[in-house]
Amino acid sequence: QVQVAESGGGSVQDGGSLKLSCVASGYTANRNCFGWFRQAPGKEREGVAIATISTSGGTTNYADSVKGRFTISQDQAKNTVYLQMNSLKPNDTAMYYCAAGHYGPWCREATDFDDWGQGTQVAVSS
Repeated sequence: QVQVAESGGGSVQDGGSLKLSCVASGYTANRNCFGWFRQAPGKEREGVAIATISTSGGTTNYADSVKGRFTISQDQAKNTVYLQMNSLKPNDTAMYYCAAGHYGPWCREATDFDDWGQGTQVAVSS
């Protein structure tokens, strides 16, 4: 079993930055994709950024709404995934969740992930 825990959320003003962290613990040997998702009140959960791990280098994918502003990265030695969020906007306000999965390059949607954290709140004020 794998446990996932997010941290780093908070309140910032329009245009500000935050860096979220996600630590995976437990049996993580077969977890080869990590993703950040978010859910705002009254809205459906949406994928923000997904990173896959492979011997050939892995991939990263972003939602169109965050491309150029958010960056997903990972420190495999620390079993930690980060989400650097720059130029934050009020509509980025949401609960942000980290997830881990084992479908590698086929990790594309929330249903492809096995393990989820409790979430960390991000609030952006105008």
